[in-house]
Amino acid sequence: MKTPVPQWIVTSEEQGLRLDRFLAVPGRLRSRGRVRTALERGQVFLNDVEASVREAGSRLTSGDVVRVWIDRPGSGRRKGTFEAGGLQILYEDETLLVVNKPAGLLTVPLGRGLSAAIATGKPSTSVFSLLADHLGPRRRRTPFVVHRIDRDTSGIVVFAKAAAAQQAIKEQFARREPERVYWAVVHGTPHPARGRWRDHLAWDDDALRQTVTGAKDPRGVEAISDYRVLETFGDASLVSVRLHTGKRNQIRIQAAVRGHALLGERQYAKAATRFPRQALHAHRLAFSHPVDGRTLTFEAPLPDDLLDLLRRLRGRA
Repeated sequence: MKTPVPQWIVTSEEQGLRLDRFLAVPGRLRSRGRVRTALERGQVFLNDVEASVREAGSRLTSGDVVRVWIDRPGSGRRKGTFEAGGLQILYEDETLLVVNKPAGLLTVPLGRGLSAAIATGKPSTSVFSLLADHLGPRRRRTPFVVHRIDRDTSGIVVFAKAAAAQQAIKEQFARREPERVYWAVVHGTPHPARGRWRDHLAWDDDALRQTVTGAKDPRGVEAISDYRVLETFGDASLVSVRLHTGKRNQIRIQAAVRGHALLGERQYAKAATRFPRQALHAHRLAFSHPVDGRTLTFEAPLPDDLLDLLRRLRGRA
């Protein structure tokens, strides 16, 4: 059943109002932020002609007909799946985009590619480029990177739509406030079944990898993770890891140096792989909305390749 398309006829008392102010009142779209989003998505019509963001300030005349077609085909932005890369949007509002990244897709273009992507509007395939397409080249908007996960790690990634929101969420990450939970399939079974991994890590720019160093090493930064064994399969285990810090490759190296490298790990383990990528998934993320402060919590289910891996391990255990 289709949702009715609401419409309003401008009265003589409303004549002269801007289109965005006309729609922002209670009983219509309730805020100018929602009005802008509807305009960006091609959902607003003035006298049966689609209105763009540039028409937000148009002055209305008595008798004008304004419609808002929220369910217009192709305009939905709350949820959906991109064909290119299979990128699923878990949440979107006027400030944020939360996506479920598939393994094999970069979060942002490598090296100078991000600057080139913004300058040319033609970024290489990445979450960034797919979201830039999603926001639309005509709107001259680009997503703002909040944090990243490795190319071959799947799961939740957050982007902002404005620099202020980006900075506000980054500050939450710096204060270690968000809840960040990953699921990993590791070799062996960590003992005890739950505990804390604490290390000092230093990034090697030449080898492009983390190294474990001493607490007095000026290059070292503290890395803390809490782990919990969820399921065991004889020679492998499914482990939940909650990050307190978010250093590059943190879970991968902390598990490996304790003899429990991730299945599929190539950088921090010498053992032959039994999985085509590191078996790591950003499963859960909770943080405060940068505008209204409410807690946002997201979970991304395990992708098919990890589900298949778990089925094989359970069948063998």
